[in-house]
Amino acid sequence: MTIHQFQVVGRGIPTEKNPNPKLYRMKLFAPNQVVAKSRFWYFLSQIHKLKKTSGQILACHEINEEHPDIVKNYGVWIKYNSRTGTHNMYKEYRDTTINGAVEKMYADMASRHRARFSSIQIVKAEIVPASAVKRPYTLQFINHKIKFPIPHRVQRVSSKSLRSTFVASRPSTFS
Repeated sequence: MTIHQFQVVGRGIPTEKNPNPKLYRMKLFAPNQVVAKSRFWYFLSQIHKLKKTSGQILACHEINEEHPDIVKNYGVWIKYNSRTGTHNMYKEYRDTTINGAVEKMYADMASRHRARFSSIQIVKAEIVPASAVKRPYTLQFINHKIKFPIPHRVQRVSSKSLRSTFVASRPSTFS
């Protein structure tokens, strides 16, 4: 399931009593616009006395990442319902986009806590600077001298014409 970030803007339907109703803007994570609008009404009905039948959606736009080629640290504050009750949680992830970090969070919550998409509410998701990172599994990647050695390097031929199907000796992959 690919997760996207949406900004949904809605309000109550204008009436004679209230010709200019208050606008509500919400940033949501959902697989598509239909689910984003549905989640908007779900959260809005919990927070304010407003539901889909007495409201209207003015805009629903997908929010794209500004720099999707740079790895960043993301902090995700969530509230989820487990079998025993409701819990608050803070999790950290390293990814190039906030959508990728939230996807990792949903997969992580499903594997570690058996939490489904519908039982997780994202309170806040934002970029965390390296100095504010708390979790050890995220801290281990912040070292600027970190290296990822390749212990099993396979030599490739420079062009397809030089490749042979059968070779007399086995390749040496330890350099």
